[in-house]
Amino acid sequence: MSLKKSELTDKNLYELTFDVDKATFDAAIDRVYKRMVKKITIPGFRKGKAPKSIVEKMYGKGVFYEDAINEVLPTAYADAAKESGLEIVSQPEFDVDTIDDNGVVFKAKVYVKPEVSIKDYAGIAAERTVVEITDKDVDDEIAKVQSRNSRMVEITDRAAQNDDIVNIDFEGFVDDTPFDGGKAEGHELKLGSGQFIPGFEDQIVSHNIGDEFDVNVTFPTEYHAEALAGKEAVFKVKLNGIKFNELPALDDDFVRDVSEFDTLDEYKADIKAKLTEKATKEADNAVEDALLNALIEKLEADIPEAMFAAETENYVRDYDNRLRMQGMDLSLYFQYTGLDLDKLREQLRPQAEKQVKVRLALEKIAALENLAVADDEIEEEYKRIADAYNMEIDRVKGMIETDALKADLLVKKASDFVKEKAVITDIAPKAE
Repeated sequence: MSLKKSELTDKNLYELTFDVDKATFDAAIDRVYKRMVKKITIPGFRKGKAPKSIVEKMYGKGVFYEDAINEVLPTAYADAAKESGLEIVSQPEFDVDTIDDNGVVFKAKVYVKPEVSIKDYAGIAAERTVVEITDKDVDDEIAKVQSRNSRMVEITDRAAQNDDIVNIDFEGFVDDTPFDGGKAEGHELKLGSGQFIPGFEDQIVSHNIGDEFDVNVTFPTEYHAEALAGKEAVFKVKLNGIKFNELPALDDDFVRDVSEFDTLDEYKADIKAKLTEKATKEADNAVEDALLNALIEKLEADIPEAMFAAETENYVRDYDNRLRMQGMDLSLYFQYTGLDLDKLREQLRPQAEKQVKVRLALEKIAALENLAVADDEIEEEYKRIADAYNMEIDRVKGMIETDALKADLLVKKASDFVKEKAVITDIAPKAE
């Protein structure tokens, strides 16, 4: 099995011509014959005992060719692709060129990585938004924790007020006539939430349990029910109950209940540190994204469609794997969302295109800057992956080829190089 010719036939498209010698192909035919003869009946022979020459005479010399080709082709192509030295980025399209006394000659059309050029990648300007965490930010975060640890309390000794949750019966009338959808019993409403028509909730405030009263409102002129838009209405309301979401006291006892800290000051300092870390990470990620987008703009390459299609399929497989980790799969996901495979591909395609372009740009930068990965860096990365997934390092090495890991590390080094050379200006957040 050998590569006979590698020919560029179109932009980024090569045709590989390779062969399988007669002895190898005949051996494959013999193996296929031995598997299939058990199911073949030839007059004059017991089932499964007909000689190969008799079977070929009856059904044609090529009766076993297709299965034999399927047996030898994968290895033959893999050897030819390696021998060609090409960076193939697509699945091959095969043709059988000849089958004769010399064996089989195949042709395979494949797309390769395009020639890439990129300039001015060092010193890219970018802005980083620096967010200062304020005491209000910290207080807001603590308020969320208080809300999660609150308890609902029945109120019996005072009138309703904003932020209470009231239970009411009501019926609405326009021109003394009740209207559809204007009646309910035992409805729970948080006062001040703005769920009802403007003015409705305000008129419940200061009433006590058991009170029956009128609420006078005017429907907005752009109300969704046209028959009520702009109309004055009266709601007959009865207040059945009042509840209040009571927050825990903000003190050291609360802090000890919800965290590993002993004092409120320690807790606030930790929250501020975490919010600062989060804001910094978000700012850095935004800068990195801006730099990558700039690289895409500077990239010059005629990228084969096959690369975009292949990366889109990678994204689809990754999406399916993540769904399976959540106890779902694509089939069930499509039922819930109304999507199908083509629509999912359409959604994921922009991300896939960006990934292809960014990687091509970074690979070129790594080559231009003569970046290299040392053996100890590869070993360290294997260990990091093994630790992250709690696996034996030898198992990781069996799953990830060294060349693939080295290529990924080179891309990361190129990304770090672009970030180190970038001219980054810190700015304050823009006023909303």
